[in-house]
Amino acid sequence: MKKTLFRLLLAGQVATAALGLSACNDLLEPTPVQQLPDDQAITDAGSARAATIGVYDRVQAYYQLNWPVLGFLPGENVRFNGTLNQFLQIDQNQLSADNVLITEAWTQMYQAVNAANNVLAALPGINDPLLPAAEKNQLLGEAYFLRALVYFDLGRGWGGVPLVLAPTRSKENGRGLGRSTQAETYDQVLADLTQAETLLPEAATRNRAVKAAARALRARLHLYRQQWADAEAYATQVIASSNYRLVTPYRSFSTAPFLSQESVFELTFSNSDANTMWNNWFPSALGGQFNFQPVPAAIALLNDPAVGGSRAALLASTVIAGAPVTYGNLYSRSAQRDDPSYVLRLAEQHLIRAEARARQANLPDALADLNAVRTRAGVGATSATTADQLLLALENERRVEFAFEADRWFDLVRTSRADDVLGVTDQRRWLFPIPFNDLVADPDLVQNPGY
Repeated sequence: MKKTLFRLLLAGQVATAALGLSACNDLLEPTPVQQLPDDQAITDAGSARAATIGVYDRVQAYYQLNWPVLGFLPGENVRFNGTLNQFLQIDQNQLSADNVLITEAWTQMYQAVNAANNVLAALPGINDPLLPAAEKNQLLGEAYFLRALVYFDLGRGWGGVPLVLAPTRSKENGRGLGRSTQAETYDQVLADLTQAETLLPEAATRNRAVKAAARALRARLHLYRQQWADAEAYATQVIASSNYRLVTPYRSFSTAPFLSQESVFELTFSNSDANTMWNNWFPSALGGQFNFQPVPAAIALLNDPAVGGSRAALLASTVIAGAPVTYGNLYSRSAQRDDPSYVLRLAEQHLIRAEARARQANLPDALADLNAVRTRAGVGATSATTADQLLLALENERRVEFAFEADRWFDLVRTSRADDVLGVTDQRRWLFPIPFNDLVADPDLVQNPGY
């Protein structure tokens, strides 16, 4: 996506700085990162469209590296193959409040929230004949959806967080709010998704929000909240749509030209707006840094025809110094640098529905959903026959299906299995720390226990 809004924001900041040179006192007043004069920001059709693209751009920023890393690296599929402390802390489940990735992710996420807030505040007041009502509703729906996505990620990462629902206009905005509870944070996500679904179109667009994306995220939200009937109902709406299907072979969803029928929502990159995640996975012999390395146990699972099946395509091999080396291949477009960030896939909707059905003692239908995902991967039907066996089979299926996506850590936390599987016995460490810089800037923020 084009970084149009970023350029608008940068221009506004440069202009503000230039004016500030005329008065020393002005230099003492910090300008918020995303502040623009109200009469120069979102005023017509063109700026409304650009601002909405800008919200996507902000979401891209945290989904390109920091958020996936926080999802897969604390789990047991991937190790950090380097010495940088910020990654080692995540890998070893020993985070500190001054961790660079935690600080960057938190900052990027609230920048995305603020970008969405600016769209939501300005759009209703725009009267431009070039912006018809249907498009205005769509843009509003996209902003609500993206804000919901960010707050959902903040909620599952940090628990309750400050709910900033209006644009940041000065350094005082957002201060003194304190932290909402996790339940209140998820309530806000639900409110935004409800609004989004009423405003978004029924369409098959996969890199911009539509009704199905709102329903898919809502299914995930209800799963996290253990609202099994609602999780099943919303996943069913997505699965029943003719716009979506499980694609074969497995690698098809992550192969150019992308935007496959399995994709409910993904973030698009291009060579000029690059996703460099591949660089962290590829060995140096292939031009990468090999920061993230699949562990032997994950390699064995993916390569096992009875477990990984066609998901072995997530791995690739090369020879370095005469020895074979296996690396992760989900992000593989090293020349084009246009690998998407995969946010919502149909396979997840099947597994959400399977888990929700199992929790409601509907084992036959739960098995059908699980086996649909396994069949696509070329794996035989599960041998699970009881509810407990089925839930464990689902946990293991998600481990291989989303091996290098932003899922494993959050799956184990939401099911209270991070102790049993990973040995993270201190449950206070199941949430991330609030960044130290934000605690200093706002004394009303309270740190998560254990940090």
